[in-house]
Formats: sequence, structure tokens, C-alpha cells
Amino acid sequence: MVIFDCDGVLIDGERQSTSLMAQEARRYGWNLSDSQAHRIFTGGELTKIGELIGQKTGREIPADWDMMMQNRIVDMMKTEAETVDGAEAMLESVIQLGLPIRVGSNSSGAEMDAKFQNTGLDEVLEKERIHSGRDLDMPKPRPDIYLHAAQAEGVAPEECIVLEDSDAGVEAARRAGMACVLLRPLDKPAPEWPGLFRIAHLSEFPPLLETLMDQRQAA
Repeated sequence: MVIFDCDGVLIDGERQSTSLMAQEARRYGWNLSDSQAHRIFTGGELTKIGELIGQKTGREIPADWDMMMQNRIVDMMKTEAETVDGAEAMLESVIQLGLPIRVGSNSSGAEMDAKFQNTGLDEVLEKERIHSGRDLDMPKPRPDIYLHAAQAEGVAPEECIVLEDSDAGVEAARRAGMACVLLRPLDKPAPEWPGLFRIAHLSEFPPLLETLMDQRQAA
């Protein structure tokens, strides 16, 4: 089975979201640029991000800050969400390989609904196959959301491969005992993990899957 992260893998919405968080950080007194926020907050859990802003500024962050930000992100994604370049073709190719697919993300279900509906990916990704680490209180880098997806499919963790773009997601896959492919430009740093595969574009993912499937059958 293939488990996809959402932001940065299927939906190109992470930068808009972290820009909103950067605005909030500056409002509380943390002089953080959008690019710095993208590097620090990507793949993070909203509750933890709010706590970090509070620690950095010494300001009290409202208890419902994460829900407020969640609602703002959902509203934004209803009109601004776009797919990552090559996502639709990649999903079609993976499905043609006969592999079951699921999504495991730190985003909420409401946020992913908005993103997938706006981009049309809701026609490819069945709702019951989309799992939210936020809604289930299983945020990455904990492995729970990926293990939950595997259990829902009825497959062992070692039968799963995860496509990720964040360090937290890679760590979640590693802890879950799953293979992982990191989508990231090859000139950018990556977690130190000998078993980690890397690709620079989504078009590289289906051929890599085919190669891994052939190797498994030959073993």
C-alpha cells in the first residue's frame, strides 16, 4: 500500500499556511519572515506551533489559537489550494499499478476536504481513505497515523511505502517500520536514514514503485 502525505506531496498549500502562521508570529512579536516560517513550521502541528510562538515571544497564546488558525486555513484552501505539479498523473499511475492508496496527514479532515474539493482530487481519493493526524490526535512525527492507515487497510507496516516531504513525516514513517520516499530537491538536506529513498519530482515516483515491486517479486 502507498500512503501519501497531503501538503507538499499532493497539495501545494504549505507555503500559504505557513505564511499565515508567520503573520501571527509577527503579530505576537516574533520577527519571523515568511521563508523562515516555512522552514520552521512545515509539517508541524498547529498546537505545537502556537506553543512555540508563545515561548519565543513570552506572550500568552489563546487556548483556541490552533482552532482559529485551522478555520482560517480551511477558508483559504477553499479557493486557493492547488495540486503539486504532477500529482494527478502520479496518482493515476499508482492506481494503475494496482496498489491501494491512502492519505495520512497532520492536516484536519475539514482542511483536506477543502483542498481536495477545490483541486478535484476528491474524485480520486475516497474520503474513508483519508486520515487526519490532527483529528485523531496522532500528529507526526509520531507513527500512529501511518499505523492507523495500515490497520484500516488490513496490511502490515512492512507492506507500506510512504511518500513524504517533511522531516517529521519521514520520522513518522521510520518509527512505523515503513519504507519512505522523500520528495525534495536533491540539493536540499535530508534526514540521515540509510533506507530513505529520494525523488525530486512526482513523475519519478511510479517508476520507483515499479522497480521496488520487481525487486520484491524477484527476492
